[in-house]
Amino acid sequence: MSIFAVNQILDVMDIEHFFIEKGQGEVLILLHGNGENSDYFQGQINEFARYYHVFAIDTRGHGKTPRGNAPFTIRQFADDLLGFMDARQIGKAHLLGFSDGGNIAMIFAMRYPDRVARLILDGANLDAKGVKRTVQIPIEIGYRIARIFAGKSKSARRNAEMLGLMVNDPNVLPEELAGIQAKTLVMAGTKDMIKEEHTRLIADSIPNAQLVIIEGDHFVANKCPQAFNKVVLEFLQS
Repeated sequence: MSIFAVNQILDVMDIEHFFIEKGQGEVLILLHGNGENSDYFQGQINEFARYYHVFAIDTRGHGKTPRGNAPFTIRQFADDLLGFMDARQIGKAHLLGFSDGGNIAMIFAMRYPDRVARLILDGANLDAKGVKRTVQIPIEIGYRIARIFAGKSKSARRNAEMLGLMVNDPNVLPEELAGIQAKTLVMAGTKDMIKEEHTRLIADSIPNAQLVIIEGDHFVANKCPQAFNKVVLEFLQS
């Protein structure tokens, strides 16, 4: 890609991502969850960088990446990822997404299948119905309250946007997952906030996807890094 083309991409993008970069070799991009940042992957970056060129990105409006003016949606975040890769001339990458990061990776793999080598979805969901009601109900209540005050308070507006991602996104139909071409690993914790039958539905809907349920909750990568990393590396190197 020419310098002129790269500059064109940067001009189109209304944000510049903050990211952590480490290692060499095939590119592996890590995508964090809602309200988090690249620090979530503290237990993965150094280990994965022994084998891969790792980029841990702060999503739009998260961590040190600015909000910008574009829509605050999972699909926009997927397009942001495309811009990030194009600007750095990354033709194809392995994607590991956690929670909303998994939803971003899932949408990206559906939209841009030729840009994904292998896909790892950890604690992803197709819609709000995939989340256990004990978790989802407080989110929906908080979202409604934040929307009421969003016009008067910057913090309320931010909360409404963040919670809105878990109420209104990603809304993917199971049959749409048939378009994912990358070899895929679907993961979740035994006590995940995502319903196990929903995780299994995702795995069953992606052609030839592998499913692994690890002992732990939704944050198994952060809380049980050794077990999580072992599964991921075995999948990537198989």
